[in-house]
Amino acid sequence: MDALDRKILTELQQDGRLTVTDLAARVRLSVSPCHRRLRDLEREGAIRGYRAVVDPAAVGLTFEALVFVTLRWEDQGTVTAFEEAVTAIPHVLQAQRLFGEPDYLLRVATSDLTAYQRLYDERLVRLPGVRRLTSTLVMKHVVDDRPLPE
Repeated sequence: MDALDRKILTELQQDGRLTVTDLAARVRLSVSPCHRRLRDLEREGAIRGYRAVVDPAAVGLTFEALVFVTLRWEDQGTVTAFEEAVTAIPHVLQAQRLFGEPDYLLRVATSDLTAYQRLYDERLVRLPGVRRLTSTLVMKHVVDDRPLPE
């Protein structure tokens, strides 16, 4: 990946709806080579996809919690079962496996505290292998959905 590819990625992170013509103009390249580079970046997986970034509050998800998960055991079966189960919960926006303790960090969005409590009681505490859950409520987003640095 060279500097021109990085410039293409930077521009697309700022505006994923750019036409190839507009993108080419911004990176000072003709349309055909820009399109070829774009296809290569997509094929190689540098660009994983395109999507709209939706404001959670606009769809009624105004409550957010970070949930730290510690597993009882860390054998492959438990880890796989936990990861498959957490993937099936739509309100879990992100799930990250960590080194050390806790084992996972989940970002969860619900409509309010009552909905979060229901999700916690009915789904999160029942995830396979869970020993402990610790929740921290998000007060405000200071840096959110920032493009990757060049």
